[in-house]
Amino acid sequence: MPSPLRIAFFGSSLVSSYWNGAATYYRGIVRALHQRGHRVTFFEPDAFERQQHRDMDDPEWADVVVYPANGEGDAARALEQARGADLVVKASGVGVFDEFLEREVLALRSPSTWVAFWDVDAPATLERMLSDPQDPLRAHVPRYDLVLTYGGGQRVIDAYLGLDARECVPIYNALDPDTHHPVPMDHRFAADLGFLGNRLPDREARVHRFFFDAARKAPEFDYLLGGSGWDDVDLPSNVTRLGHVPTRDHNAFNCSAHMVLNINRDSMARFGFSPPTRVFEAAGAGACLMTDAWDGIEMFLEPGREVLIADSAEQVNQHLRAIGPVLARQIGERARARMLREHTYAHRAVQLESLLEARLRAAA
Repeated sequence: MPSPLRIAFFGSSLVSSYWNGAATYYRGIVRALHQRGHRVTFFEPDAFERQQHRDMDDPEWADVVVYPANGEGDAARALEQARGADLVVKASGVGVFDEFLEREVLALRSPSTWVAFWDVDAPATLERMLSDPQDPLRAHVPRYDLVLTYGGGQRVIDAYLGLDARECVPIYNALDPDTHHPVPMDHRFAADLGFLGNRLPDREARVHRFFFDAARKAPEFDYLLGGSGWDDVDLPSNVTRLGHVPTRDHNAFNCSAHMVLNINRDSMARFGFSPPTRVFEAAGAGACLMTDAWDGIEMFLEPGREVLIADSAEQVNQHLRAIGPVLARQIGERARARMLREHTYAHRAVQLESLLEARLRAAA
């Protein structure tokens, strides 16, 4: 880039992963941008008890502004602080004031300020907009200088271009090797199969299908459930419920189970090309990762060699029976090597930087 950028980022939370699955993605992207000389100010609302469940202090690699969530005036004052930045980003899923921010952030556009919409859940956002012609975001999409997404492949790109986006570019999830890496086994997280994920309406049926049903069909195995929202679910007797697992324990979780399971949400599985952060966290820790089947996994990991694919509870248990400790370790090592070679946040920051530099040249 010709010079470091000042970037204002409006997202759910950088400092708390509590009911905030995008935290790892935000941290990886923002930290990598800082390491390349850019200055990021992250604006997040004091909402959903996230500040009471912080799992990190304000980092050295970003300025964090926590604004009250009492009314739109609070969001408007935060927007005013972002005025004059080189790039202003409104992320999807802030959780409060989303409609207001998606509209008002566009008022910050100027010849020297670009405004981008960064969709951290493109399949769900697009399904919502495509099913409702009156969705307010539809009218704003063409006004953004750029739409970025954390996944979705060509189908997502085509959908946003069909909504008259000027440009849509996926910036996929990735690995931050400084935060997700192998650690010694922790007996708190010992199990044959571990699954880490909050209870969400559009994933719950798939969790029952791939995880709970697998546990019921194979009582000889121990299953470990991490994540919020599962307190009132009647679990099979061989499933241990952990509740919320803070990000500081994710490496231990991934390194202690024989295998780690990823389960995509419904919309992400339908669109494909949408690997969640859990895929990169687990692979970065060298875990033997198993995932439900979805289009595009081979872009990130080679099925059978770097990741295991399951399309049913029976196949989940088949993998558990067939893969011993030595092979599981080899699969995890190959996955980690692939991530370090091709899929770190440093790679993503270079991609974003190149994209913005190309737009600067075109504007000049």
